[in-house]
Amino acid sequence: MDQLPDETGLNSAVEGVADKQRAIQSRQDQKDAGSKEEESKEPVQTGGLARPAPPMPQQHLLKPGLEAAMELKPQFMAKGYKGSGKLEGQVAIVTGGDSGIGRAVAVLFAREGADVAILYLNEHVDAEETSRCIEAEGRRCLTVSGDVKDMGFCKSAVDKVVRHFGKLDILVNNAAFQEHAQSLLDLTEERFDETMRTNIYGYFHMVKAALPHLKRGAAIINNGSVTGLKGSKHLLDYSSTKGAIHAFTMSLAANLLDQGIRVNAVAPGPVWTPLNPADQSPDKIAEFGRSTDMRRPAQPDEISPAFVFLASSVCSSYISGIVLPITGSVG
Repeated sequence: MDQLPDETGLNSAVEGVADKQRAIQSRQDQKDAGSKEEESKEPVQTGGLARPAPPMPQQHLLKPGLEAAMELKPQFMAKGYKGSGKLEGQVAIVTGGDSGIGRAVAVLFAREGADVAILYLNEHVDAEETSRCIEAEGRRCLTVSGDVKDMGFCKSAVDKVVRHFGKLDILVNNAAFQEHAQSLLDLTEERFDETMRTNIYGYFHMVKAALPHLKRGAAIINNGSVTGLKGSKHLLDYSSTKGAIHAFTMSLAANLLDQGIRVNAVAPGPVWTPLNPADQSPDKIAEFGRSTDMRRPAQPDEISPAFVFLASSVCSSYISGIVLPITGSVG
């Protein structure tokens, strides 16, 4: 084929580029051929404190699930966390505050200077332990037993908290019901109703009861879930409520913005709390959290600092209406 004079130089240049790219490829091919190492399958540890990883203890708890009965106790004290008065003098309500994420949040709120009321169903032993931990931080604790599905209870509980502490600054909606089902056909109306009324009606009831007492600068934090972001094939009703919670959070944030009340949500991935051994079978719970990129479940005190961040106007005064994922996976 005939070539123009200037094409000869061009062809030489592009062939040089191709040679360079092949050389890069060859060097990488040699490294690949010489490397027999597989990607690490060890759980990812990102801090100084070792976190438990699968296999987790095989156990199955009766609902609503006692933290005191768990073979491997969740880590909730956040021993490396130093309080700095971010919530000094404030009063918080944490529903489901007896155990799990709720307990961890209550303890850190107290460490940051807040008095805390924990609302719970009937897990009295767990509630007493949470109260002891809050008082050990030098703050006051009020425990109130009841069912957040009941609007009357929510109103009386909030009124009791305000009478006891004199005010209310922070509401954390955290109480939840979860039970897996292999098929939609396994979901009776009774079960679906229990999940819906606990997880979304309970949040609605608590906000409605608390709102008359919340002033400018107050914060509402709802506990969502990665299942509300991605769905879960065996948690159809639970995932639906968590998606509703995320939408409720964003809508309520817009509704209350002009009143100076911020509303946000946290969406955790798998967390080692009584909720899950009280749902899954022992063999399933042994593998709990392995499917995350970190190949392990979170501990409650890996989630609770996010609630402090969203509760404190020192940290997040310009943030409202977000759903913060803490899932143990990238992206």
